Amino acid sequence: MKETKTTMAVTSTRIRLGALLGGAVLATTGVLTAQSAAAAPSAPVAADAPSAAAVTKLSHSDAANRLRGAGVSWTSSGGCSDRNNPTCTSFEQINLTTVQGAITLKGATGCALTITGGTETGHASGTYSHWNGYKLDFSPTSCLSNYITGTFTNIGPRPGDGAQQYKSGSGNIYARESNHWDVTYYNCGGC
Repeated sequence: MKETKTTMAVTSTRIRLGALLGGAVLATTGVLTAQSAAAAPSAPVAADAPSAAAVTKLSHSDAANRLRGAGVSWTSSGGCSDRNNPTCTSFEQINLTTVQGAITLKGATGCALTITGGTETGHASGTYSHWNGYKLDFSPTSCLSNYITGTFTNIGPRPGDGAQQYKSGSGNIYARESNHWDVTYYNCGGC
């Protein structure tokens, strides 16, 4: 294959991005070079690991409008949307794919969906966390619970808290915590 300026630029961008993200992007795209291996020599990548590609972030207002338009509701124990208040439910800086995943879930289940947790402070930290825009909490209605447990694959308890986990065909993880479903969206779930 002839290397064009565009091909070289894309490869160069992948190398820089891969180095920033521990090599995960390069591993998922199949482009592995000596530079990328040296940049992240100890970054193992599982065969089914989610892509660490760049994500699109939404404002609270934009996310709320998209969710409302799809018939997804939310509640807040504090009646607020301040991201820095743990009693609020905020969508500030949520990933577009997370919002799309909730909308996909609504369409697939036909259930009433109520979000009880978004990107507000007070949740566990980590790369794929609420704060970083990857997670939403949902009220565990019988309709939603029956859909998740009857459709997705049980992959066992989550290390740390023992929440039973279910993996969708697209790779998103649904963990049944004591009073809600904690959902990690690695992608939009087939949107």
